[in-house]
Amino acid sequence: MTQIQHTCVERFLKYVTFDTQSSEESTTFPSTEKQKDLALYLVAELQEMGLKDAAMDEWGYVTATLPGNTSYPVPAIGFIAHLDTSPDVSGKDVKAKIHRNYQGGDIVISSDPLIVLKAVENPHLAQQLGHDIITSDGSTLLGADNKAGIAEIIDAFNHLLKHPEIKHGDIKIAVMPDEEIGQGSSHFDIKKFAAAYAYTIDGETAGEIEDETFCADAVTMTIKGINVHPGYGKNKLINAVKISVELIDKLPKDTLSPETTEKREGYVHPHQISGNVEQVVIKFLIRDFTVPGLKEKEAYLQKLLTEVIAAHPGAAFEFKVDEYYRNMKYKLDEDPKVVEYALEAVKRAGLTPKRNIIRGGTDGAQLSYKGLLTPNIFTGGHNFHARTEWISIQDMHSAVRVIVHLAQIWAEKSVAV
Repeated sequence: MTQIQHTCVERFLKYVTFDTQSSEESTTFPSTEKQKDLALYLVAELQEMGLKDAAMDEWGYVTATLPGNTSYPVPAIGFIAHLDTSPDVSGKDVKAKIHRNYQGGDIVISSDPLIVLKAVENPHLAQQLGHDIITSDGSTLLGADNKAGIAEIIDAFNHLLKHPEIKHGDIKIAVMPDEEIGQGSSHFDIKKFAAAYAYTIDGETAGEIEDETFCADAVTMTIKGINVHPGYGKNKLINAVKISVELIDKLPKDTLSPETTEKREGYVHPHQISGNVEQVVIKFLIRDFTVPGLKEKEAYLQKLLTEVIAAHPGAAFEFKVDEYYRNMKYKLDEDPKVVEYALEAVKRAGLTPKRNIIRGGTDGAQLSYKGLLTPNIFTGGHNFHARTEWISIQDMHSAVRVIVHLAQIWAEKSVAV
């Protein structure tokens, strides 16, 4: 492949200066208007590159097309990233720092002694010797999740535009708002996007392709007691608060929770509780990599609630399950080439390809179930959502090479077809 004159780092350092934090409390879409500031900047940047159809729609989605240059049909593929940063940590006034030629050990990123990038807590740093590491100054997150993905996609587009001898079909870009609050694909028009397959550039470790997510549901328990004046409550008052505490206390202490599980282990996670003596609402996140595992955990919770309520005559309950998303592997396995081509692109980029799982969800999971198969490709970033977020410049360059190789592979495979 022609040597790439990379622009992704310069682009990334500009993008992180935009505060694009999304908000879970908002009722609008996008949840914060400031996300559109970066969106409009990207539109201008793409148009300046020569992508004439670059635009932002009413919902804040940025899309553009790099036209194909083959004499034969090639499926259009899309590359997707997101505008917003996590609501958990400030993304305002990000001051990025580049730590050149990393030689091991801890990286001091802040004057605050508690904000140190510790090698013992970041085992992936051991593979970064000689690399240039970008962090924030510790007062904010960095924004590699997912502004690095945006920069890498646009860098790849820039290279393909300057090297028309590289054959490819139509390539689409979409940059979405509100991914961090689970709403990224809510208003996305897949038909208008017109890609046959897509890839989110939103993963972490270099070389990884993620083709599995959790299956996710939400359970809402409503515990109904009886409230009377506490001075006259004997044999009458049934305290929903006490019942809810009893139920929570009966959950396993050493398993089935986010703090006690890893890898392919699922969990039930009580993350919100509100109410009073008369009524308490407990909200659970339910996660598992299989639908049967999900249903098993929901059945366990319903049985536990039924048993606890039975011990309090006069109390009542409601148990409600809401479906969130499903493991995208169920869909991706229906057409394995979308993942196989990505693994091949990683190999061509000089890396060891590795399939990995996501203990969470992505826009790709929702898009896959809407008809657009979308596995996830690494960005090179680490410690997302934290003040110690970091990314290697060399790994960013690798991500760009993967995108370029992937565009070529789709064209090559289409010749064979």
